[in-house]
Amino acid sequence: MKQTILHVKKGDTVIVVSGDDKGRRGKVLATSPKEGKLMVDHINMVSKHVKPRKQGQAGGIMKTEGAMYASKVQLFCPRCNHGTRVRNATSQDGTKVRICCKCGEEL
Repeated sequence: MKQTILHVKKGDTVIVVSGDDKGRRGKVLATSPKEGKLMVDHINMVSKHVKPRKQGQAGGIMKTEGAMYASKVQLFCPRCNHGTRVRNATSQDGTKVRICCKCGEEL
């Protein structure tokens, strides 16, 4: 399977553009470039059946974040307060940075 390059990385704030959680914002917890998926904090919550592992530990049904396709999210720009596409550029000190296509803010 081909590994894809994701437009977001761990720790970015994103906004969901399609699905049940459309319009909600969250922080990226983990990415999986091989599958093209990511996990966002408190978005796409799924029920997981958990078996007690130790004596006295409670089992049951727990809510946890599920993976979602990276194409369903956009990077959130705090300056223009919207989801935006990004472009890559080099800063004056030679490092690669991401820039908001709408307002030009460095993300």
